[in-house]
Amino acid sequence: MRRTQHLTPGQRRGEAEQRRGEAGYAGAVSPADRANSRRRQPRRRGSAGSAAKPRMRTVRETSAGGLVVDGLDGPREKRCAALIGRTDRRGRLLWSLPKGHIEEGETAEQTAIREVAEETGINGSVVAELGSIDYWFVTEGRRVHKTVHHYLMRFLDGELSDADVEVTKVAWVPLSELDSRLAYADERRLAEVANRLIDRMENGRQ
Repeated sequence: MRRTQHLTPGQRRGEAEQRRGEAGYAGAVSPADRANSRRRQPRRRGSAGSAAKPRMRTVRETSAGGLVVDGLDGPREKRCAALIGRTDRRGRLLWSLPKGHIEEGETAEQTAIREVAEETGINGSVVAELGSIDYWFVTEGRRVHKTVHHYLMRFLDGELSDADVEVTKVAWVPLSELDSRLAYADERRLAEVANRLIDRMENGRQ
């Protein structure tokens, strides 16, 4: 038989308060639970904790060079151009047109004449403009935008020389072989322009 326990009013109030306290504790959220329940906020890029990359300085350089041709007024099969060969980091010999930086006070044409003489030993005169090549490269922490102006030149005098320290070899190359000898596509296109220009000059003389 179940015994009924009689509580005084004070005891009943105390028991009720105890139950409310236990219910409140059971429903309480610990600081750890609150932290886990929060949504993760995505981190912003470029926050103070990450170091920003320094921007590279951009510089512009201008050079000039030339395709100097011997036998410009003679038979087509006798025409040759002076090329320079440089050895790259892999040890390959790469053939290209002579060219160099435009010095203060020089025009692009004057630079082309000087650079051809310095790098090949050949003196020439400018006949016509062939066009320009521009490209980008990175060196010593700088982004360089380089433009090179090229000219068709007529051989005047001189002998081939590889005395320039930056040049490995120099050679007279038949115009018909420039497409297979020149290492760079942009310069091969300039050689095609030169051949068309020479053909027009030849037709004008006829």
